[in-house]
Amino acid sequence: MLDLTFTEEQILLRDMVRDFANNELKPIAAEIDDKEEIPPEIIKKIGELGLFGAAFPSEYGGSDFGETGYIIVQEEIARACLSTATLIGAHSSIGMNSIFLGGDEEMKMRLMPSLCSGEKICAFGLTEQGAGSDAFNLKTNAVQDGNYWILNGEKQWITNGPIADIIAVYARTKRGITAFVVEKEMEGFSHGAPERKLGIRGSKTSTLKFENVRIPKENMIGKEGSGFPIAMHVLNMGRLGLGAPCLGAMKELLEMSTTFAKNRYQFGEPISHFQAVQFMLAEMATLVYTLESMLYRTAALCDAGKLTSVQSGMVKLYASESFDRVSDLAMQVHGGMGFSRELPIERYYRDSRINRIFEGTNEIQKMVIAKDVIRFNGKLFENH
Repeated sequence: MLDLTFTEEQILLRDMVRDFANNELKPIAAEIDDKEEIPPEIIKKIGELGLFGAAFPSEYGGSDFGETGYIIVQEEIARACLSTATLIGAHSSIGMNSIFLGGDEEMKMRLMPSLCSGEKICAFGLTEQGAGSDAFNLKTNAVQDGNYWILNGEKQWITNGPIADIIAVYARTKRGITAFVVEKEMEGFSHGAPERKLGIRGSKTSTLKFENVRIPKENMIGKEGSGFPIAMHVLNMGRLGLGAPCLGAMKELLEMSTTFAKNRYQFGEPISHFQAVQFMLAEMATLVYTLESMLYRTAALCDAGKLTSVQSGMVKLYASESFDRVSDLAMQVHGGMGFSRELPIERYYRDSRINRIFEGTNEIQKMVIAKDVIRFNGKLFENH
């Protein structure tokens, strides 16, 4: 909607992803939802197109598009299928970013090329039964044993858990929270059955179990005790990235609703002529425009090295609540047809709800934002 000033390379990236989403992903999106599975050939194609590594430097196998490029990718993918966007987000924005932001050069050179290519899938293992919003309260623990760490514990609600080859796992050690790379072949590692969910059904989510998993010391991400700040930095990136799927889905819903309103006749004329419907479309368009503006502005700040937790929290908060509102308005415009599974409106409606929960609940985002508002006496943007 906004006349964004993309580079020629970014336009080519957008058009490539849009073609893939329209021609290969959108036709099977309902099937992905019904079968609760993204076909392996789709995951393979995403890797071949370089989309898993869009944000990362070429020396690690990435495509050098930075966070803005990642946002472009996720916006286009989500217009077709939010389950697929969720898989990419968990893999790239929080899973891989744990290694990229926290790992040393040897680890990044060893692990990231196969993750950028999609040869291996990544997950982010932080959440536990008693450590969701209270992430510091995790109980999973690791004890050093010579050149190995022995990991025990359980994670829950881990996106990509059943399909991940590599998991960035956060555990408690003597010096605090420490991050480790767990590989699926390691003895003692297992995952539970996929969760049955309201929305984003094609995205696999499960518990992860660690029973005396022996992790070589070179699989420690960063230094012992540095895991919590790494996790918080990663989640800041994830919260920013979450805005892109919300935006893509909102644009799709606005276009579908406008087309429907112009072609649905009541009382002898299109319902787009009725002020009540016009007001709904106007509100949807305003939410789209506002999110697009703040999302790409914040992505540019991120690429310039200026991203802070409060800005990413604002994006996450606004995007998730706006997506909920737009999906609800789209359902209202479509009436009974929107409630029917014949159209994708109800799927977007179901898919929207999780965004106010994961990557840190919206209540947590308000706490983060308020902390900086109070700290800077309300002059937030003069200091950022």
